[in-house]
Amino acid sequence: MRQPLVVGNWKMRGNAEGTRSLIAELIEAEGAFSGTEVGVCPPFVFLTMVTALCADSSIRVGAQNVSQHDNGAFTGEVSAAMLAELGAAYVLVGHSERRECFAESSETVAEKFLAAQAHGLTPVLCLGETLQQRERGETEQTVLAQLDTVLASAGVEAFANSVLAYEPVWAIGTGKTASPEQAQQVHQILREHIAEKDPAVAGALRILYGGSVKDTNARVLFSQPDIDGGLVGGASLEAGQFAAICASMEN
Repeated sequence: MRQPLVVGNWKMRGNAEGTRSLIAELIEAEGAFSGTEVGVCPPFVFLTMVTALCADSSIRVGAQNVSQHDNGAFTGEVSAAMLAELGAAYVLVGHSERRECFAESSETVAEKFLAAQAHGLTPVLCLGETLQQRERGETEQTVLAQLDTVLASAGVEAFANSVLAYEPVWAIGTGKTASPEQAQQVHQILREHIAEKDPAVAGALRILYGGSVKDTNARVLFSQPDIDGGLVGGASLEAGQFAAICASMEN
């Protein structure tokens, strides 16, 4: 059975005081989601602080981005080795905002995926279609093309130590949410695609849904058979709401 997983992506938000308060409130509430693996991905500058604050809790820490390079003259970049040394457990790769705002190609995403795994990090590979692609009936084609680029570089066995996150771009930060049926359809497509190559890996692979997840819609989304949790944006900055989302995975 796949353990539920909820990861909060804080994006470029927060400050030191607010971070301390948010983590303290989450730790206080963690008894309500003891059966769910929970992680938070703060901005780089707060990673050390959050790792220390979470040290005696079950909450794990991840990063929002990683360089595909191990070291060198890459101003502003942070390597997987550096993240691992700071105590990060996960790293997001291929988030739609990285693809769109920073023109990251699927090939670059595949390189980042491999770099993360080489240093013991669990990559959370984000996949998703734009509204235009959905309206043209290209959802399946789009997400599988993104997935196949990583599969071609890493091989299906690499997905035994990774997480997928389906994030319809049209639902991120817009207040719109894919219906449970729409989300389940894409999650099933992704799992079946992996299963064609390795059924055991597919069966164990956790696939998260991301796209305006809130405490009011989490339970019905997470009740779908191929949705194993959520990649949560804005709602992860509100301790009460994020804790409620995490608790919605509990039976």
